[in-house]
Amino acid sequence: MKVLVADDDRITRLMLSTLLGEWGYDITEAADGNEALAVLTSADAPKLAILDWIMPGMNGIDVCREIRKKEEGRGAYLILLTMKRTERGDIVEGLDSGADDYMTKPFDPEELRARIHVGQRCIDLQQALAERVAELQQALAEVRQLSGLLPICSGCKKIRDDKGYWQQVESYVTKHTGVQFSHGLCPDCFTSVYPEFDLSELEKEES
Repeated sequence: MKVLVADDDRITRLMLSTLLGEWGYDITEAADGNEALAVLTSADAPKLAILDWIMPGMNGIDVCREIRKKEEGRGAYLILLTMKRTERGDIVEGLDSGADDYMTKPFDPEELRARIHVGQRCIDLQQALAERVAELQQALAEVRQLSGLLPICSGCKKIRDDKGYWQQVESYVTKHTGVQFSHGLCPDCFTSVYPEFDLSELEKEES
């Protein structure tokens, strides 16, 4: 997974990039907020970012606010990192700006790894949810096809699909809706197929 490390302090960037690289992440670095925002709004942008609060140009808070305004940034997991902003009000401000998590410097490597794992789980869940929504939208689109005009044979009652193939009504409906069919005979068909039986007498016996 790609991770953005944005910090104007070169030593902090090096420490974070080294740790994340050892944990198997693909690292992109930014030295200020403007560069960080450009990376997070680029094609194939990292889904997780560690942003220093105080940076030249746009600070970490500004980056969080701007990225949340953009469609491509709504699914990103943003961690704010700061040394000076440690009061309760600062933490609330950071989270209100759109950050998902908050850490102070100097950071503990094991705590950082745990928080990164939380972010990765959130991203994976969002991706799975998006895929499920896409599947449901596709299923709904297929169901809506049944509300349109269906070509049906007046003789055998088969339905022609969008590829020109003729299918039994049961097969077509099951494929597009998941509905399962049970089979029986209506009274008219029963009399036609089994003329030797008196349906009314059979119904009396069942009752």
